[in-house]
Amino acid sequence: MTPQGRAARWAPALLWVVPALWSSNYVIARAAEGVIAPHLLASGRWLLAGMILLPFVGRGLLAQRAAWRSEWKQLLVLGALGMWICGAWVYLGGQTTTSTNIALIYAATPVAIAVLSTRLLHERLSVAQKLGGTLALLGVLFVIAKGQPLNLLAVRFTVGDGWIVACAVAWTAYSVLLRYWPSRLTPAERLLAIIAGGLVLLLPFTALEAWLAPGPPLGAEALGLVVVAALLPGALSYAAHAYIQRELGASRTSLMLYLAPVYGALLAWVLLGEVPQVYHLVGAALILPSIWLATRR
Repeated sequence: MTPQGRAARWAPALLWVVPALWSSNYVIARAAEGVIAPHLLASGRWLLAGMILLPFVGRGLLAQRAAWRSEWKQLLVLGALGMWICGAWVYLGGQTTTSTNIALIYAATPVAIAVLSTRLLHERLSVAQKLGGTLALLGVLFVIAKGQPLNLLAVRFTVGDGWIVACAVAWTAYSVLLRYWPSRLTPAERLLAIIAGGLVLLLPFTALEAWLAPGPPLGAEALGLVVVAALLPGALSYAAHAYIQRELGASRTSLMLYLAPVYGALLAWVLLGEVPQVYHLVGAALILPSIWLATRR
């Protein structure tokens, strides 16, 4: 089998793994309250993620300096969207909103990505993919409503939801622009360059945060959160996301977000002792086969 064939084979498998890595960020956001400031957590996450990637792709990125010099404006925009807004702002919003509201807002993201992908990237969704995406969305809404659809009418939005809406918009733009803007860099090299662009914006705001609203002193728990955030929802998940999107396209890759409630419930069960409820099982029964239907070649 050719390298291209092996890449095509691994992409659908990773599609099921990456949401588990992303879901860990919800646990991190909940654990970070009162432990570490939002911008400091995001800066530490991406600074450490960049240091992890540097030994593997630093030499190649240095050899490709003509490429990233010509793409620096795009890398800066992608860094602002993916690392600053989708990093620190998620932690800011999580301070004053609920996980239900966050999940409800992010449920619209794959739909927005699919619409923009058809217009900007000329991706075409089959009837099976549209059906799968619709059923997965219904499954997510069922989980968010805890099996009672009327619960959706009782949702009350707060100031923190504005931060999450901005994050959802930023992730939509990041996902589409990552594919819309071609690059001569490999996915891993490009990710390291994007991280550098994100840190250009993150670090000044981290200093401003420390001056205006200093957080608690750094301790072992805070440093542990930075390390986990850098590894799981950081370097590993973003690198795999770029790779999957290159192979499957932006619209199909975006459906990974619908797996987050399933994996989030499993993580809460393992780490927090929160036993999954019947509505989690019903939602999973809708989401899992729908994702398979919508992402198969």
